[in-house]
Amino acid sequence: EVDVRDTEGLNQAVAEGVAAFGRLDIIVANAGISPPQVWDEITVDDFRDVMDINVTGTWNTVMAGAQKIIDGGRGGSIILISSAAGLKLQPFMIHYTASKHAVTGMARAFAAELGKHSIRVNSVHPGPVNTAMGSGDMITAIGKVMETNPALQNMMTPFLPTWILEPEDVADVVYWLACDESR
Repeated sequence: EVDVRDTEGLNQAVAEGVAAFGRLDIIVANAGISPPQVWDEITVDDFRDVMDINVTGTWNTVMAGAQKIIDGGRGGSIILISSAAGLKLQPFMIHYTASKHAVTGMARAFAAELGKHSIRVNSVHPGPVNTAMGSGDMITAIGKVMETNPALQNMMTPFLPTWILEPEDVADVVYWLACDESR
């Protein structure tokens, strides 16, 4: 277990994994936080925490392993977990929205540079996911911040009857992007 903000720890974990298993073919950068806050309640520390985990942590994860994939000479797949907020926005989460747009852009930029090594880089953009982070206290916090501007509560209008994903739904997409058939 390594904090994605710990560059040395990530590098060591990847090196140990490659030593144990012989190679690295796939990277999935999935760490993230999303605290709901009204714009004028976000502190510098709140903003920094979201950016450090969601953006710098994603960068650190890719940087810890991309060269190992290149060194393997077989190509591979890098999957960055962004969010629907990385394509559109998530009201009451300016810092989260900014971070997930950064992750989306990072995926595009890595794809451009790593493609010559047969490394596919994609980003995944789920909406709400039924996890501990996405339920309980999160639902209460979102309800509280929505009271400050009710007109924004329909910004992420669902188009399907089941609009809250299960973790397995996201995992299925990641699995497909990681497998050779996604080439």
